[in-house]
Amino acid sequence: KNRKKMGKGKSHDPKDGKRKEKAKMHLKRNIGYVDGVSFIIGSIVGAGIFVSPTGVLKHSLLNVGVALTIWTASGLVSLMGSLCYAELGTALPFSGGEYSHIKRGLGSLPAFVFIWTSTFTKPASNAARALLFAEYAAQPFYGICPAPEVLKKCLALAVLWSLGILNGCSVKMAAWVQTVFTLLKMMALSVIAIGGIVLVGGRKESLARFEDAFSSEIPNASQIAEAFFQGLYAYGGWWSLNYMAEEMKNPSRNIPLTVMTAVPAVIVFYLLVNISYLTVLTPKEIVSSVAVAVTWADRVIPSVAWIIPLSVAVSIFGALNSSMFTLGRLSYAGSQSGHLPVLISMLNVHSCTPAPAMIFSTTIASIFIIPSDLITLTNYFGFSAWLMIGLTCASLIVLRYREPHLHRPYKV
Repeated sequence: KNRKKMGKGKSHDPKDGKRKEKAKMHLKRNIGYVDGVSFIIGSIVGAGIFVSPTGVLKHSLLNVGVALTIWTASGLVSLMGSLCYAELGTALPFSGGEYSHIKRGLGSLPAFVFIWTSTFTKPASNAARALLFAEYAAQPFYGICPAPEVLKKCLALAVLWSLGILNGCSVKMAAWVQTVFTLLKMMALSVIAIGGIVLVGGRKESLARFEDAFSSEIPNASQIAEAFFQGLYAYGGWWSLNYMAEEMKNPSRNIPLTVMTAVPAVIVFYLLVNISYLTVLTPKEIVSSVAVAVTWADRVIPSVAWIIPLSVAVSIFGALNSSMFTLGRLSYAGSQSGHLPVLISMLNVHSCTPAPAMIFSTTIASIFIIPSDLITLTNYFGFSAWLMIGLTCASLIVLRYREPHLHRPYKV
């Protein structure tokens, strides 16, 4: 009974408060369906869709049909991955996501390697996001001149620690921030998706690009693989929900439902945004642009073009909040199993948040901001992330054979 009351957090009886203190501390189930959807969409939609179309189109050899097919296929691969994770998350609803599943399916050694690899790769990814946020947030104030490096690093550190403290203080507040920023970024994507189609949809030369979509040169296998890697990078983050399975209300229903809502919604938005880019800009213009969304805004809404860099910054901020939230849970789960120092598994007495884990992961991310080479950080993170996803999906298959009678509310 105590546990149920703690989970709901609705009792205000002073006697209950004493009982709660005596009861074992654990994470509360504060995250509902809407929060879950906003966490997944928030994790996926970072800077990728505003920047990645260049890479996908370049490696597709400017073939519009191939590029759009790769965007769809990357989304479907991500959806399949997230459905595999949904089975694991509903059968084993523990904090720590992949770590908990690898430990159960493949044993302690792969889980130990995973937690120590992630202790550095995931904060590296957060550092890259914080630096990218600083880049987009500072640039409008400097016009055509580059923003000073010191300013960008200070801004990146300020954002990291603000979000680290927020996530360490309150789960509800972090979820509220996530929902607000997810709505803002979806509004920005809607402006691009609808704007391009409405303003320029009537032009015959724009429509001609889609009529002969596959007419230009077809890329070879290695170029398609490279384009896929760029597309999958833009969809990265679909795995975030499993890290908070222990805090989900009714996980057996909500985990599959949030995945089936959020990932297809992102696929549809990404396709509409890409079509909008292609209606306004030629494939060559897209490939020569550093940030496609900014070039699009200069062409379609020149008077308020500053909205797009601001939207990119908002989008990265939301993705960073989600990433910091999940990383704290990973460190907490690793510490509970004895793979990280025991201090990290302690919870804040008042808010039941893994505050020491948040401080630990934010400190490591801060160290990564010092060298600040974005390309190196992204490559360093990208390879290891897919290796971990492969191990997690392998543990799903192992558990099917080793534990056939394990209760699985959802089966992929």
